[in-house]
Amino acid sequence: MKDARITYRRRHSYRTKSNKVRPVKTPGGKLVARYITKSAKGPACGDCHKTLQGLKRLRPAQFSRLPKCKRTVARAYGGSRCASCVRDRILRAFIIEEQKIVKQVLMEKLRKSKN
Repeated sequence: MKDARITYRRRHSYRTKSNKVRPVKTPGGKLVARYITKSAKGPACGDCHKTLQGLKRLRPAQFSRLPKCKRTVARAYGGSRCASCVRDRILRAFIIEEQKIVKQVLMEKLRKSKN
């Protein structure tokens, strides 16, 4: 602890990331340790790791306590993937299906030409 005039209020006695305090003067004129909560990183896209828009930036425990409508976005993969990654996935799936159809057509042509 930087300021020697204050002491920790909880049983955790080491200066770690989870035990940060800030000295605050009370109305009675006493210096007291106020615990600082960690800043939230917020949910990120699983593919490109960019932060997702439209979702609250909360610590994991508070985020899990939110109602489902505030944890997601009304879209396929909403709350898990960003819009551009979803678009890429849909396009990729469509192109793969198109390639399969083209392959089938070419195989049919080959069979007809052999007969």
